[in-house]
Amino acid sequence: MSSPVMLRSLQTVVPDTILHQDEVRDVFAAQPGLSRLARRIVTASFDGSGIDTRRTVLDELTLEETGAEPVFFDHTTGELLSPATGVRNDVYVREAVPLFVAAARAALDADPEVGPADVTHVITVSCTGFHAPGPEYEIVRALGLSDSVQRYHLGFMGCYASMPALRAASQFCAADPEAVVLVVSVELCTLHLRSSEDPDVIVASSLFADGAAAGIVTARPSAAPALRLDRFHTAIAPQGQKDMAWTIGDHGFEMILSTAVPQIIGETIVDALRPLYAGELGAPFEDGRIGEEVQHWAIHPGGRSILDRVQDRLALSDAQLHPARETLRQHGNMSSATILFVLRRILEEEGARDGERVSAMAFGPGLTAESALMTVVGAEGDGR
Repeated sequence: MSSPVMLRSLQTVVPDTILHQDEVRDVFAAQPGLSRLARRIVTASFDGSGIDTRRTVLDELTLEETGAEPVFFDHTTGELLSPATGVRNDVYVREAVPLFVAAARAALDADPEVGPADVTHVITVSCTGFHAPGPEYEIVRALGLSDSVQRYHLGFMGCYASMPALRAASQFCAADPEAVVLVVSVELCTLHLRSSEDPDVIVASSLFADGAAAGIVTARPSAAPALRLDRFHTAIAPQGQKDMAWTIGDHGFEMILSTAVPQIIGETIVDALRPLYAGELGAPFEDGRIGEEVQHWAIHPGGRSILDRVQDRLALSDAQLHPARETLRQHGNMSSATILFVLRRILEEEGARDGERVSAMAFGPGLTAESALMTVVGAEGDGR
């Protein structure tokens, strides 16, 4: 019988520059040419976001004068600038690579039982920039991994992309019990923030942030706390195809995140999750047992209204939503990296204990819902 596949050594990395939500709100609300209605939407979106702080690779976005030639924000006029997509992507290449390498190195350093020579696969995830050779190549070279390491990059899939990355990693390990898969996500969403009258763009500007996360997926034995990867499932709510999308424009990547998304998720989440639990948890949602058998919920915090709708629809407790809400409050929505932040918080800070189940779910363009059922292994939390 093969050993179970585990996600372990989860690590997170964030840029140094902190954006305070109230200060960013005031900058966006003060942009020239905004209508009074747009200013009200800015205020409501930022104040109702559930976010206190976000991180960015752009130190010029803070209110402190850097003295550099403005590219994204002119401190003299207070105006948000609109650099071309090529300029933004150049910044992505410069700033993303060190974060990919730092997160990957942190995951390896955190695991005394796995070293660079053990890594067989690298899967990188990002939707906020492009370059080739890509981040998976940069990780191999920077960490001294074997040139023969299998490399894969999941690009431009959006906020749910770390979930299929974990699933692919799990499948590699099922095929080869000795496989060691390094999964790394980096998103620099703030490179694409811009002023707009469009309510969907305003909502996106109030939420997105920069961050990186990495973990090791392997069936090799370990005594360290980990998450057993039990099952995965993909569901699509096609009625939301136009409500959550990610396109490339002349002045950055353009996120569509309509106010209808929380409602669509609320209407479809039960059917999206039901196949994941079939055969594992009896009759989920039929007899009220789901909340008792799944103790921890790693819900991608796409926004506070999404978390509110998920909590209400699944009848989850405040404690079960705490890791997602705290991740949102401290870091904002870091696209694909965010779900890994939530999982790390559950494993290390939320009192998770050996044998407890974790339900993970992330949403993205399509409208796609990627979900996973996991089990805590080796952790001895306080069980709160």
